[in-house]
Amino acid sequence: MAMDDPKTLVSTDWLEAHLRDPDLRILDGSWFLPQMGIDAKAAYDEAHIPGARFFDIDEISDTRSELPHMAPPVEKFISRMRAMGVGDGHQVVVYDQKGIFSAPRVWWTFRLMGKTDIAVLDGGLPKWIAEGREVEDMPPVLRDRHITVQRQASLVKDVTQVAHASKLGDHEIIDARAHGRFIGADPEPRPGLRQGHIPGSKNVPWDSVLTDAGTMKSPEALRAVFEAAGVDLSKPAITTCGSGVSAALLAFALERIGHRDHAVYDGAWAEWGMFNDLRVATGEA
Repeated sequence: MAMDDPKTLVSTDWLEAHLRDPDLRILDGSWFLPQMGIDAKAAYDEAHIPGARFFDIDEISDTRSELPHMAPPVEKFISRMRAMGVGDGHQVVVYDQKGIFSAPRVWWTFRLMGKTDIAVLDGGLPKWIAEGREVEDMPPVLRDRHITVQRQASLVKDVTQVAHASKLGDHEIIDARAHGRFIGADPEPRPGLRQGHIPGSKNVPWDSVLTDAGTMKSPEALRAVFEAAGVDLSKPAITTCGSGVSAALLAFALERIGHRDHAVYDGAWAEWGMFNDLRVATGEA
């Protein structure tokens, strides 16, 4: 299929055809909002795509930060990947148990570390299982593998850079949260955060880049989604959300349409919504 791209998105057909490749590594990158009460690791233990390793987004992070699952330091990423047997020369495919939600966060983390041979599985585990494909409950056999990392600082933004971009209007800040949260009508799931959005940002809810079947929309349809939200695709983009997970899905969607100048605001609303000296806008963009 023409859509298969081992650097962004591959189909279930592609993955099944390559399942036994010696240099393929599969990751279950599932993560759920705490209030959903789903244990992603327990679900992985019960059933995963053969050979898949579990990538724990909360643990493979900067645990020194008070903010949730911030990008891991280089040394931690290296040590965790080596222990999981993921390294140089591997083609990685990451999926999640929801369909496409948290897998792009793992894709983005690899990109941040300079690793580009990684794709998201279109439709994730739900599509794989619905098609009657093989799953297992056996832990994979792990062999240490060397990994070389070169952090790409341009792919991540901190609060100071985002505040600057909001003030100058020289970037498109694109928020993946649901519309009710964006306009400040619905409460934030994390306690103590203000309601609203970063001034000047545009709203592209994370699920608007997916089809009803839970797969990625075509590049043409994705472009239309961003344009309908008023996003100027000629500008560099900063994506944001509640805690940096669905922001990576928007970065992934931008990559799919050939928009290469994008970065994730890693602190996201968990950070911006906390500080009273940062301006908050409410209502429509």
